[in-house]
Amino acid sequence: MATKKAAKAYFYGTGRRKNAVACVRIYPGKGQFTINDKDMETYFGLDTLKLIIRQPLVATGTEGQFDIICKVVGGGLTGQAGAIRHGLSRALNQADEETFRPILKKAGFLTRDSRMKERKKYGLKKARKASQFSKR
Repeated sequence: MATKKAAKAYFYGTGRRKNAVACVRIYPGKGQFTINDKDMETYFGLDTLKLIIRQPLVATGTEGQFDIICKVVGGGLTGQAGAIRHGLSRALNQADEETFRPILKKAGFLTRDSRMKERKKYGLKKARKASQFSKR
């Protein structure tokens, strides 16, 4: 007879930036960061991207209190880092709305960065680039 594994309580947030979408779960824990089944240090090489991801935790003073597990798809590394920050902010907001919401809102972490790449139009080479006009 198979025994059911006890489900741990977690808070969830979906973050988006450009074409990247991140599903972020935070569990009470020691501060481990897992992104797409890899450690944050190996997934993101640049320190600036790691700094971007940690910003909501630093702002709320919750570093080392939560284990974070992220699944992120689409976009580039910078877009993915922004999406993780947005999802982490939403998850922290869900964890303790009265305390964290004013801090996260003032820092602008709960606002979705809606800038996306413009679509390519037919008859053009790119979104706006056309072939050079020739009178004759």
